[in-house]
Amino acid sequence: MSRPRAGVRPRLVTLSSDVGSAYTAQMKAVLARSLDPGRVVDLANDLPAHSVEEAAFLVRAMAIGFPPGTVHVVVVDPGVGGRRLSIAIDCRDGSRLVGPDNGVLYPLASELGVRGAYRIETERLHRGRARVGTTFDGRDVFAPAAASLAEGLAPSALGRKVAPHELRIPEAHRRREGASGYVVHVDHFGNLVTNVPTDWIPAGTRRIKARIGQGPTRTLPFVTSYESLGPHRVGGLGSSFGTVELAVALGRASGRLGVGAGSPVDFRWRRAPRVG
Repeated sequence: MSRPRAGVRPRLVTLSSDVGSAYTAQMKAVLARSLDPGRVVDLANDLPAHSVEEAAFLVRAMAIGFPPGTVHVVVVDPGVGGRRLSIAIDCRDGSRLVGPDNGVLYPLASELGVRGAYRIETERLHRGRARVGTTFDGRDVFAPAAASLAEGLAPSALGRKVAPHELRIPEAHRRREGASGYVVHVDHFGNLVTNVPTDWIPAGTRRIKARIGQGPTRTLPFVTSYESLGPHRVGGLGSSFGTVELAVALGRASGRLGVGAGSPVDFRWRRAPRVG
């Protein structure tokens, strides 16, 4: 494998995973052997375990604002040790994405523009050295690949070109006075983040009808803050992701409503009458 170019300033490396702190520390140890302090940034290492679609939504939202040329490592990998490939995606803005080829990288790659994807061939990566195992590619494959890319190695030097697995975040469907979609993320507080854009709901709307999962249709307040809901009340509001969120003030909507990521949602609202 060709070596990184001399004189190239190391890139930032971000880490996103579902592996928790102990395994993340092992990935950081690999990166620290090559990169100066401050070059590695944790995004989230407590992503929902094995939830590829939910992780893909979150990684896209977390990583999209980083500088062009950043190396993003994503380890949500229920198929580790199996038939799925390990890949590096070269993006049009100069960023590189490293992780399993199960679709978790694709939504972010699509936003940044896919220039090419390459299989990480471990025989090139390790250059004759034995791998530690087959159950933790985050440490044994993705972190070494990311370190090389951060030092300037071209993604094409990692292996042959491949077509990455495409995973697309589900799209909401809009109606004249409503929309349907899905819960795409349950956050740390139990709030249900949907894929329905907040700006689809007309300004000034105070109440919406909502059916979540297989539950009944509820009439809920639509507010601009958790405080304005009032303690322990269920309501809707705009999330920081730019989509409609269902929340329980000082409580957990996921528990109250008994739903999680992937649950369907249906919203209805009335357009405010025109004045004049």
